[in-house]
Amino acid sequence: PGWLLSPAGRPYLDSILHKNQRRVFAPSPGLIERPAPPPALAVPTVTYKLFLAGRSGVGKTALVAWLGGTPAPPTHHETLGIEATPLFWPAKPRASGRPVLFQLHLWD
Repeated sequence: PGWLLSPAGRPYLDSILHKNQRRVFAPSPGLIERPAPPPALAVPTVTYKLFLAGRSGVGKTALVAWLGGTPAPPTHHETLGIEATPLFWPAKPRASGRPVLFQLHLWD
């Protein structure tokens, strides 16, 4: 669980942070599309799409904001349609012992 804060995991964590805040990664022109760890630390990317469904006002958007490291909206506004939020998270699964970069597409 503490791998990201260890000396071996810290460079991977630093690739998704900027001034101790999550960087915004989006497939839009002018924005960074994915983390760029140093070439010696290149890892495979594992992609998942997660769809959040539930009643209105239960906190789906707040959960996505919290996971993405952005502030949650202070007031409730119903999400119109679907908002897709890309989220990258480095991890070192115990089974393989090799670091991977999870790319999560959170659909709210």
